[in-house]
Amino acid sequence: MNVVFEAPGPGQWALDRSHMPGGCTALVQELMSATEPTAMRRVFAELGAPVETMSVAFVHGHIYTRLRPLIAPDRPSAKSPPKWVLKLVVRVHPEMRRRARTATDVFASAPWNAVIHDWHHGGRAAIVAGNLALQDVPIAQLDDAELMVHLRECWHNCLRNWEQHFWLHGYDLGPLGRFLYAAESWGVPADDLLSLLEGASPSTSGPAREGASIAALVRATGVEPATLDELRSLSTEIDAAVTAYLREREWVLFSRYDFDGLTLGERPDVVLGSILASAALDTTAQVQARTQVVRAAVPAKHHTEFDQLLASARDAMDLRDDNGPVTAEWPAGLVRRALLEVGARLVAAGRSDRRELAIELLPSELAATGVAELPDGNELQARADARGAQRLLAAPAVLGSPEAAPPLDVLPHALSQMVGAVQAVVRHLGMDGQVAASGLHGVGIGTRSVTAVARVAASPEDALDRLQPGEVLVVACTTPAYNLVLSLAGGIITAAGGPMSHAAVLARELGIPAVVGAHAALVMVPDGAMVTIDPVAGTVSVLP
Repeated sequence: MNVVFEAPGPGQWALDRSHMPGGCTALVQELMSATEPTAMRRVFAELGAPVETMSVAFVHGHIYTRLRPLIAPDRPSAKSPPKWVLKLVVRVHPEMRRRARTATDVFASAPWNAVIHDWHHGGRAAIVAGNLALQDVPIAQLDDAELMVHLRECWHNCLRNWEQHFWLHGYDLGPLGRFLYAAESWGVPADDLLSLLEGASPSTSGPAREGASIAALVRATGVEPATLDELRSLSTEIDAAVTAYLREREWVLFSRYDFDGLTLGERPDVVLGSILASAALDTTAQVQARTQVVRAAVPAKHHTEFDQLLASARDAMDLRDDNGPVTAEWPAGLVRRALLEVGARLVAAGRSDRRELAIELLPSELAATGVAELPDGNELQARADARGAQRLLAAPAVLGSPEAAPPLDVLPHALSQMVGAVQAVVRHLGMDGQVAASGLHGVGIGTRSVTAVARVAASPEDALDRLQPGEVLVVACTTPAYNLVLSLAGGIITAAGGPMSHAAVLARELGIPAVVGAHAALVMVPDGAMVTIDPVAGTVSVLP
């Protein structure tokens, strides 16, 4: 497939490897384009960031992003004007002046504390209730017209919650960005600071704790179940515990952010394996010891600031990782559920041979009043084939002309702090288009090396088909919902992401050695090979 990757607009665009692989469906392209820029425009204004929004564009099915500046966003330059000109512009530009005042107020009032409080005191529960209301609809009993109405309701629930997802990220990543940016002036490595956030996300470790409780009940029976149904049949207590475990997880996408990803309920074998391999992990003492070591490396005059920023960052971690499954992967999983039922109706009518082809529908086709109005399987298969070809393309890390970032010292103090925090977040999420110096070198998570068989595939689903407990999972990227299945893995290698990526967070919370951002891992690590992960060195070695 001979294609040319061209920048989708002025400025420089970075390939986002940490969230979606190439070959995205038309539905998720619409979803991302309609929600992330809108949400980030709102949150940047609320927090006083001197940036208009995070622009999103898809090039041949690959997602690219760009921080869109407030001033002359469509006339970017590779060379900054003289500092005196920049200082003058910043101080006379009306919106820049407003952002400076807002940023000053934000640093004084810390609005993320209220957002985090609201999430835990009604905000999350309201979204869960909406998801459950859609999940409890007996869609197999709906007629075709009712099914299309239900699909649209799921789609609008997804649009609404994905926008909320990105808006919330402004308030969970804000404290984390401030923490990381401050570390640069303290001379403390960011990886050392991020290791202090381990254990701060009970929503991430929650599935492992629940699974460990069920596994203990299973062990008490003395039976080794081979299927999830066998596990459920061991006792009414175990069956009830599994039902509760799946209530808010069954229709959560766990392998990717797109509608071609699988939900947990579609893989009972993964549910069984992850439950039986679950183990509760308590690293409180280790984190406290590391905190004292890192704090001692911070200049004494900044100790109070260090304590405050660390506390805010730890509070933000749980929102960040609870946010994804509840507002993004679950609503998207409910859309997939409805699409699969639509696909089943097409198969029953003899118009398609696979129900999964319904995920190829275009956003405009969701307006159909009945299944009979939808394209047939041949058209949907052609779309699937085109996406498959896109997935194989070698997408460039960056597109477009370089943009000169304004030096922070030309900005008022509050604005420079805000820009520094935003840049720190983008950099440590691995969204800046940068790659490691070596193909099998990345960011290491943990202190324990592991040597095991690698299970690697271009798609997470392929890897999970063959992943055995203790093996190293090698994928392009992960989502927060991976915490439902990663208890199976003895190690993690991702080709994308940085020290704040979902894979890094999950590895910390679950105590799994990992190397993230080893960009050539999918090429240089053969499936089934013995590999050694050295998280201290941040390297992956393929053994003879």
